[in-house]
This record gives sequence, C-alpha cells and structure tokens, in this order.
Amino acid sequence: MRIHSNSFEHGKPLPAEFAAGQATAEGFGFAANRNPHLAWDGVPAGTRSFALLCIDPDAPTVPEMVDRDDVQIPVDQVRGDFFHWAMIDIPAAVTEIAAGSCSDGVTAHGKQNPAGPAGSRQGINDYTGWFVGNPDLAGDWYGYDGAFPPPNDLRLHRYFFRVFALDVERLDLDARFTAGEVLHAIQGHVLGQATTYATYALNPALAG
Repeated sequence: MRIHSNSFEHGKPLPAEFAAGQATAEGFGFAANRNPHLAWDGVPAGTRSFALLCIDPDAPTVPEMVDRDDVQIPVDQVRGDFFHWAMIDIPAAVTEIAAGSCSDGVTAHGKQNPAGPAGSRQGINDYTGWFVGNPDLAGDWYGYDGAFPPPNDLRLHRYFFRVFALDVERLDLDARFTAGEVLHAIQGHVLGQATTYATYALNPALAG
C-alpha cells in the first residue's frame, strides 16, 4: 500500500493550516486545525474497511516543563506517543479524505460529532487527557485535532498518518474509543498498511 497527501510533502513541514497551534501576535494560539488531504492506493484484495491514525511520537513526558518561558525542553528528553486522530470502519470503497472534510477549526471542549466518510467512526484523541482540569477546554475531543507542540520544545515533532487495510467491516469497539484501543483491536486483521509523515515546530529555533 501507499499513502500520500496533497497538503504536505512526505517528511517536510506541515503547513500551519493543518495544525491546531500557531504563532500569533500575542505569542501562540489556535490555528485553522483543518485535517490534511490523504489518499491511498495499492489496497490488498479482501479489504473490507480501513482504520486511520495520526501519531506524534515526540511528545514530552515531563508535563511540568511544557510551555514555560524559563526552560527549554531538551531534545534528549524521553518521549511518548500523542494521538491526534483515530478513525475506524472507513468503507473499503473510500481511498481519499479531502482536506478540511473532517475538521475545520478548533471546538472548545472537543468536537462531539466530527464529520467523516459515511459509516466511519472517530474516537477521542489525546487532547482529551491533556485538557483535563481546564474549564475552558476540558471534554471529549473526538476526531482530528492537529499539531500544537510546546513552543519551548527543542525537538522537531513528527506527525505520522497511518492507514491500515482490514479484513473486517467493523471493529468491536465502543463509541468512546482511543487510538490505543484501535491498535489492539486491529491485531490479526491487518492486510496491509502505509505511512506518511510531516514535521511541525513552534520553537523559533526550529520553526525558522
């Protein structure tokens, strides 16, 4: 299988249009938060649905250091995964997602019924946990919410878009599912997969 995007070049910077955060005159704030275009081909015979994930494997693991003016998060800090998107039960006939068709703007407390291909389902992303305790933003953040790496992070973040061709039409997951649960549920059902990625940073030392 192969996957590509008309919204970014493989391995190159993600335009701010498809991120959740950007530099502003006041510092940093929300961006357009549109999902990028994605398309895939070379689909294996027997495919009955697709699952799609967006993963940042470069998320800092020391929350107390995030967004501080007095410290830079070092490149060699241990990192973890931050999931920005989990979509499942995408019909086998669907091999393209238009830019902005699933997310166009930031919704406080999260999108509750994000748009997507007919029959597909979208789970909660990791902003759900990040905004716990924030009365202005806390909630279940469903669907795609893009890149917003810490402005004080010295590591260039990568955003991997992974599509999986599955031999089942519907995964056995409840309505409120996570990307981690998707990775568990697809075990034994993957006929093929493809990955592309873009980079993004808000640290002036990296963003240029």
